[in-house]
Amino acid sequence: MEWETVIGLEIHTQLSTTSKMFSGSPTQFGAAPNAQACAVDIALPGVLPVANKAAVERAIRFGLAVNGNSADNISRRSIFARKNYFYPDLPKGYQISQYELPIIKGGTITVVLKDCQKTIRLTRAHLEEDAGKSLHEDFHGMSGIDLNRAGTPLLEIVSEPDMRSSEEAVAYAKAVHSLVRWIDICDGNMQEGSFRCDANVSVRPKGSETLGTRREIKNLNSFRFLQQAIEYEAKWQIETLQDGGTIHQATVLFNPDTGETRAMRSKEDAHDYRYFPDPDLLPLEVGESWIQQIRAGLPELPDAMRERFVRDYQFTREQAGILTSDRARAEHFDAFWRHLQTVLGNKTEFDEAVIKGANWAMMELSAMLNDADISIQDAPIAPEKLSVLVARIIDGTISHNIAKEVFGAMWNGECNSDPDAIIEKRGLRQITDAGALEAIVAQVMAANPKSVEEYRAGKDKAFNALVGQAMKATRGQGNPARINEILKKKLSG
Repeated sequence: MEWETVIGLEIHTQLSTTSKMFSGSPTQFGAAPNAQACAVDIALPGVLPVANKAAVERAIRFGLAVNGNSADNISRRSIFARKNYFYPDLPKGYQISQYELPIIKGGTITVVLKDCQKTIRLTRAHLEEDAGKSLHEDFHGMSGIDLNRAGTPLLEIVSEPDMRSSEEAVAYAKAVHSLVRWIDICDGNMQEGSFRCDANVSVRPKGSETLGTRREIKNLNSFRFLQQAIEYEAKWQIETLQDGGTIHQATVLFNPDTGETRAMRSKEDAHDYRYFPDPDLLPLEVGESWIQQIRAGLPELPDAMRERFVRDYQFTREQAGILTSDRARAEHFDAFWRHLQTVLGNKTEFDEAVIKGANWAMMELSAMLNDADISIQDAPIAPEKLSVLVARIIDGTISHNIAKEVFGAMWNGECNSDPDAIIEKRGLRQITDAGALEAIVAQVMAANPKSVEEYRAGKDKAFNALVGQAMKATRGQGNPARINEILKKKLSG
């Protein structure tokens, strides 16, 4: 029997507010245990929660971003509810969340796969507070409780079960990760727990429309672990069913050391949490003017920018998807390309030389950023100056080899990173004068009679050796295309 894997993800994004969801306590990472937990966070008697306006604003930004700037999926009235369960790190004995009336309903995320695009539907996105953290490593036979995270604002993003492979799930998770950073609602730091995934995995016979029994893999904090966990879980479920076993709904944990999942507890359904509206919090009402204000502050969204790169810059969807995976990189490239258009006379059609030059610049920049271990925001070369360097390759002022030298000088701040000034200062302008190049080629042929004879005898490698000698004679400044042309003409004469 052929099997199909069915996957839905629940992604918890920590919202980038300076204070918690229902209190004024700070949210900075790394503070001493319990140093950032106030009376509201630890649920002392008589305290009252107050919703964080900045967290609500970030939820609305997400809602607009996943619905093509339309506000149709944003609830004008939503309700906070109490989700009741008992864990040592949950001081109230319940978690304030949203259930029947979440702030965001619906929306879509488009993922770029190797050979296609796929749209993943969202069920909902709701606001809630985080729990604390149980600490086991530093205690012998006991656990410690750190309530610093208790009350931290989260947006839980729930997808429909639209994914059919671990690759699709990872692509979706990466797209959400990119989007929440793009619209500046989450820093996306997975090591610090700012972005965590739960994967609901089931299997069914291929062609069946009936969903299988799902098991939820909790707290996956890396894309690699997400892929490994889904693959192991799907394989385990298929083998269990093929051996005549039964899948029981459960919450499972993934062990990255063994690459295996193991059941932690039976999976609760919604009624097990005994949700009811929180009596201490008024319904959350969102006005139209506030939504319009938030919409006006959104940047160009990744889907729109990706389509523009395909349309205006003639990239493939895969290339455009890579370029728009990070907002800072996308905006840097966009500024570079716009200025390059201007320098080249506002071209709307790009030939191979232009695209080759642009790709070279992006690769050089990426390599230098990786070597220096810095982000593109801290790059010492502005996109406008990088576009001038590429234009000098295209117009024949310098060769690609010389461009590497100029790029290094720009990176180090020489001449204020002005490529034209560096080219003039170092005397790097490419030799294109036909008479000068013909004289140099004649000298090279006279000095290398053996290579001349070998080429005329049919050995093509000898031609490359002669070109290399000619380039050496010009100290790398000879126009390679002109040298090739002149050399071929003289060798055939």
